[in-house]
Amino acid sequence: MIRRLSTIALLSAATAAGAAPAPVTGRWITQGGQAVVEVAPCGQQLCGRIVRILKPRAGGPAVDANNPDKSLRTRPIQGLAILTGFTADGDYWRGRIYDPESGRTYRSELRGAGGTLKVKGCFGPFCRTQTWARAG
Repeated sequence: MIRRLSTIALLSAATAAGAAPAPVTGRWITQGGQAVVEVAPCGQQLCGRIVRILKPRAGGPAVDANNPDKSLRTRPIQGLAILTGFTADGDYWRGRIYDPESGRTYRSELRGAGGTLKVKGCFGPFCRTQTWARAG
Protein backbone atom coordinates (compact mmCIF):
# COMPACT_ATOMS: atom_id res chain seq x y z
CA MET A 1 0.00 0.00 0.00
CA ILE A 2 2.79 2.46 0.89
CA ARG A 3 4.62 1.64 -2.39
CA ARG A 4 1.43 2.25 -4.37
CA LEU A 5 0.91 5.66 -2.70
CA SER A 6 4.55 6.61 -3.33
CA THR A 7 4.22 5.65 -7.00
CA ILE A 8 1.01 7.68 -7.35
CA ALA A 9 2.64 10.68 -5.66
CA LEU A 10 5.68 10.49 -7.96
CA LEU A 11 3.51 10.22 -11.08
CA SER A 12 1.38 13.16 -9.97
CA ALA A 13 4.45 15.30 -9.35
CA ALA A 14 5.94 14.37 -12.74
CA THR A 15 2.67 15.19 -14.51
CA ALA A 16 2.39 18.56 -12.74
CA ALA A 17 6.02 19.43 -13.53
CA GLY A 18 5.47 18.64 -17.21
CA ALA A 19 2.30 20.72 -17.49
CA ALA A 20 2.47 23.52 -20.03
CA PRO A 21 1.46 27.05 -19.12
CA ALA A 22 -1.71 28.54 -20.58
CA PRO A 23 -1.29 29.84 -24.13
CA VAL A 24 -0.45 33.53 -24.38
CA THR A 25 -0.25 34.03 -28.14
CA GLY A 26 -2.44 36.64 -29.78
CA ARG A 27 -2.94 40.38 -29.60
CA TRP A 28 -3.04 42.17 -26.24
CA ILE A 29 -3.88 45.74 -25.25
CA THR A 30 -1.36 46.98 -22.71
CA GLN A 31 -2.43 48.28 -19.32
CA GLY A 32 -3.52 51.87 -19.75
CA GLY A 33 -4.43 51.23 -23.39
CA GLN A 34 -1.17 52.59 -24.78
CA ALA A 35 -0.52 49.96 -27.46
CA VAL A 36 -1.36 46.56 -28.93
CA VAL A 37 1.31 43.88 -28.56
CA GLU A 38 1.20 40.70 -30.65
CA VAL A 39 2.70 37.63 -28.98
CA ALA A 40 3.69 34.90 -31.42
CA PRO A 41 6.23 32.11 -31.85
CA CYS A 42 9.72 33.12 -32.99
CA GLY A 43 11.67 29.93 -33.46
CA GLN A 44 11.33 27.72 -30.39
CA GLN A 45 10.37 30.67 -28.18
CA LEU A 46 7.67 33.33 -27.93
CA CYS A 47 8.22 37.00 -28.70
CA GLY A 48 6.01 40.08 -28.66
CA ARG A 49 6.01 43.18 -30.90
CA ILE A 50 4.17 46.46 -30.64
CA VAL A 51 1.88 46.28 -33.67
CA ARG A 52 -0.17 49.40 -33.04
CA ILE A 53 0.14 52.58 -30.99
CA LEU A 54 -3.25 53.47 -29.50
CA LYS A 55 -2.26 56.63 -27.62
CA PRO A 56 0.43 58.45 -29.57
CA ARG A 57 2.73 60.87 -27.79
CA ALA A 58 2.39 64.56 -28.55
CA GLY A 59 5.09 65.92 -30.82
CA GLY A 60 5.35 63.34 -33.59
CA PRO A 61 5.85 59.63 -34.10
CA ALA A 62 6.84 57.53 -31.11
CA VAL A 63 10.50 56.55 -31.21
CA ASP A 64 12.74 54.57 -28.86
CA ALA A 65 14.20 57.82 -27.45
CA ASN A 66 15.29 56.35 -24.10
CA ASN A 67 17.26 53.39 -25.47
CA PRO A 68 20.71 53.20 -23.84
CA ASP A 69 22.18 52.61 -27.32
CA LYS A 70 22.18 56.08 -28.91
CA SER A 71 22.11 54.61 -32.42
CA LEU A 72 18.68 53.04 -31.69
CA ARG A 73 16.97 56.15 -30.33
CA THR A 74 15.35 57.11 -33.63
CA ARG A 75 13.77 53.72 -34.40
CA PRO A 76 9.97 53.69 -34.30
CA ILE A 77 8.18 52.10 -31.36
CA GLN A 78 5.61 50.52 -33.68
CA GLY A 79 7.10 47.20 -34.80
CA LEU A 80 9.52 47.08 -31.86
CA ALA A 81 10.06 43.70 -30.18
CA ILE A 82 9.50 44.23 -26.46
CA LEU A 83 9.02 40.59 -25.37
CA THR A 84 11.90 38.24 -26.21
CA GLY A 85 13.09 34.72 -25.45
CA PHE A 86 9.97 33.43 -23.67
CA THR A 87 9.94 29.71 -22.91
CA ALA A 88 7.54 27.58 -20.91
CA ASP A 89 8.49 27.12 -17.25
CA GLY A 90 5.83 25.48 -15.11
CA ASP A 91 2.71 27.68 -15.10
CA TYR A 92 4.53 30.65 -16.64
CA TRP A 93 6.36 31.78 -19.73
CA ARG A 94 9.73 33.29 -18.75
CA GLY A 95 11.84 35.67 -20.81
CA ARG A 96 12.76 39.36 -21.05
CA ILE A 97 10.69 42.52 -21.49
CA TYR A 98 11.97 45.83 -22.84
CA ASP A 99 10.32 49.02 -21.60
CA PRO A 100 10.71 51.77 -24.22
CA GLU A 101 9.54 54.37 -21.66
CA SER A 102 12.61 53.77 -19.47
CA GLY A 103 14.96 52.14 -21.99
CA ARG A 104 15.49 49.20 -19.62
CA THR A 105 15.14 45.45 -20.07
CA TYR A 106 13.78 43.29 -17.25
CA ARG A 107 13.32 39.61 -16.39
CA SER A 108 9.73 38.80 -17.14
CA GLU A 109 6.96 36.27 -16.67
CA LEU A 110 3.78 35.93 -18.67
CA ARG A 111 0.69 34.11 -17.44
CA GLY A 112 -2.50 33.78 -19.45
CA ALA A 113 -5.84 33.72 -17.66
CA GLY A 114 -8.82 33.71 -20.01
CA GLY A 115 -9.11 37.14 -21.59
CA THR A 116 -6.21 38.64 -19.66
CA LEU A 117 -2.45 38.37 -19.67
CA LYS A 118 -0.46 38.99 -16.49
CA VAL A 119 2.87 40.57 -17.44
CA LYS A 120 5.45 40.70 -14.66
CA GLY A 121 8.75 42.55 -14.96
CA CYS A 122 11.50 42.25 -12.36
CA PHE A 123 14.71 44.12 -11.60
CA GLY A 124 16.57 42.36 -8.81
CA PRO A 125 14.04 41.52 -6.08
CA PHE A 126 11.61 44.24 -7.19
CA CYS A 127 8.74 43.25 -9.48
CA ARG A 128 5.69 44.90 -11.02
CA THR A 129 2.77 43.21 -12.70
CA GLN A 130 0.49 44.64 -15.35
CA THR A 131 -2.74 43.15 -16.65
CA TRP A 132 -3.18 43.27 -20.41
CA ALA A 133 -6.56 42.60 -22.07
CA ARG A 134 -7.09 40.47 -25.15
CA ALA A 135 -7.60 42.68 -28.21
CA GLY A 136 -10.82 42.03 -30.09
